[in-house]
Amino acid sequence: MKKFIFYNIIGILSISCSGGDETNQTAPIAPTLVAPANNELCLDNAVDFEWDFATETNSTTSYQIQIAKDNQFAQIVKTVTTVSDLQTIQLEKNTAYYWRIKATDSQNSLSSFSTTYKFYTAGEAVTNHLPFLPELVFPASNSVLNTATTKLSWTATDVDATDVLVYDVYFGITTTPTQKVAENLTTTTFDVNLNSAKEYYWKVVVKDNKGGETTGQIWKFKTN
Repeated sequence: MKKFIFYNIIGILSISCSGGDETNQTAPIAPTLVAPANNELCLDNAVDFEWDFATETNSTTSYQIQIAKDNQFAQIVKTVTTVSDLQTIQLEKNTAYYWRIKATDSQNSLSSFSTTYKFYTAGEAVTNHLPFLPELVFPASNSVLNTATTKLSWTATDVDATDVLVYDVYFGITTTPTQKVAENLTTTTFDVNLNSAKEYYWKVVVKDNKGGETTGQIWKFKTN
């Protein structure tokens, strides 16, 4: 009889622990960007933004779109909140843009931002589009290195797929590097020598074969 009462108590406790009004605190999954696609040339400056989202227990209630003129989102030009998964936004012509999105669910939990896509809006009578801003690969921004040399690395793209890109690299210990250490590189890496206990700053200028030129933001790292 005692065993019967004991097992019944355990059963009641396990039901009360697993049931009830427990709230799912899991944040929503970041949406997946669909359009405009990465590196796309948009022929109209009224741009249709579209994305996919995961089906979850806490349904998504809204989305926040951020559009910027730089890939660090320091120059945000549009922030739009919508309950739809499709939004048309008017932008300037002949301009490179970067966009990302995050979701809010019914519990007001926020997802992380999606990956960032970049696109270009066409301009009237424009035959060449500037390269997109270069993207950092290595060393990571604000990282600390323990070596006497390192390989600076980046990526860059151009909406004009046939354009040939070359790179100038500026590198030094001043916050605005003015010393050009490489010119017209055809690769996206460059080796540099380092001194200990220094903070280094560098940037890349991307040039196409039609005279287009885009100066990247300044990146930095330290040495021990």
